[in-house]
Amino acid sequence: MFPFAARSYDFVPYVECRNWIGGEWCAAAGGEELEVINPRHGRAMGRVVVSGAEDVERAVAAARAAFPGWRATPLKDRAQVLYRLKQLMERDLEELTWLLSHENGKVYGQARGSVLKGIECVEYGASLPNIAQGTQLDVSRGINCEVTYEPLGVCAGIVPFNFPTMVPLWMLPQALVSGNTFVLKPSEQVPYGAMKLATLFAEAGLPAGVLNVVNGTRAAVEALVDHEEIRAVAFVGSTRVARLVYARGAKQGKRLLCLGGAKNHLIVAPDADPELTAETVVASSYGCAGQRCMAASVMLAVGDVQGIIDRMVARTQAMELGGDMGAIINPAAVERIVGYIDAAERAGAKVLVDGRGARVAGAPGYWVGPTILDHVTPEMPAACEEIFGPVLSIVRTPSIDDAIAIENSNPYGNAAAIFTTSGAVARYVIERVSAGMCGVNIGVPVPREPFSFGGWNQSKFGHGDVTGYDGFRFWTRPRKVTSRWEIAKDATWMS
Repeated sequence: MFPFAARSYDFVPYVECRNWIGGEWCAAAGGEELEVINPRHGRAMGRVVVSGAEDVERAVAAARAAFPGWRATPLKDRAQVLYRLKQLMERDLEELTWLLSHENGKVYGQARGSVLKGIECVEYGASLPNIAQGTQLDVSRGINCEVTYEPLGVCAGIVPFNFPTMVPLWMLPQALVSGNTFVLKPSEQVPYGAMKLATLFAEAGLPAGVLNVVNGTRAAVEALVDHEEIRAVAFVGSTRVARLVYARGAKQGKRLLCLGGAKNHLIVAPDADPELTAETVVASSYGCAGQRCMAASVMLAVGDVQGIIDRMVARTQAMELGGDMGAIINPAAVERIVGYIDAAERAGAKVLVDGRGARVAGAPGYWVGPTILDHVTPEMPAACEEIFGPVLSIVRTPSIDDAIAIENSNPYGNAAAIFTTSGAVARYVIERVSAGMCGVNIGVPVPREPFSFGGWNQSKFGHGDVTGYDGFRFWTRPRKVTSRWEIAKDATWMS
């Protein structure tokens, strides 16, 4: 259903994206639509409906109706849907990759990698019947305690533009295998990844109403967070909106986990391996055009690492825009990114590699080339605010302790990394930085399944992480049962 024919970067128009509610495609009640823009070409590839509270109510009603039957389905049978989904995603890997590239602007390799990571999340969800069993223990004579993990009911997820396929799959496998039904709200800028996932889930045998997709903007988000029958909400996006969503839902007593922004620091020690460090820092900074919460945005250069910086400059200058790095999501993002570069230059930073004004022949879309700013000071906005683009700021520091202090002074806490050949230095840094995900000679320290994803401080609002076993626990609640089946005449601690 809705095959996407593109197998190159050449512009291809696509279909209208509607809501998926109760196993059917339907228009939004208000009739409003938005254009879906291909960022590489700056052209509308299709349109998406804009939903409001009435559409959210319809989706929740479908999820509520599907919940009793899905909850009664044995855990292992729920997981079989994910086994089939994995096979279908592998079958359609090329289509999923090119669709993601066209709606988001990623280059092929990075789009494919994010789809593969989504498949890995599906694999983990399928494994849950083997690891999510409850526990039981005879705690006293004739007394048994057990724990089971029960679904919450109707749940919701709100996901961003930068990973249209992967981020929904941070949530859906654990939530659905746990027995919940779900309403997903994708970014209105990239709705097709969720549309394709809905079709694949249906083909995999997921019953109608278990997964619903509602497209829209702020009104749809607020309706989801406010709806009294939605028991839990997961959100991924900017810190500003994550804080708002968390506060709004918390007032109603909902369970929320809201992942926000980041300002990730890579500390480079003088003994770091020059080639490995240069290659890894550049890849971390400019992968996905810097539009990911795990991108390296500040390099803390400790002492004399000029040789590494020179290698980074050479690698960055050799990058092919449009081939090695993709487009920026929209014109407003281009303006914001360029504004940070301009401000840093006016404040005294040196532009070693300048991506302003970069273009790609035959692709009149939204572009900023990879950029390196040197001699950035910690108080400059480029050093302390999330740019969410292909800009690396180099802050020079005299010592490891100074670098740690700069990292820990930023309000975020998503990721931090140390580049060194000394195990002692690596351990010293990792034990002191205030970040939830840390790397040693790794520029993008994203944990692989089954290890969970999530930051600290203002990079996350709520408890636990969104993927791995933490994700399973977020979408469930433990039921504790204490039973007596042996009638003893003498007293125990229970009576």
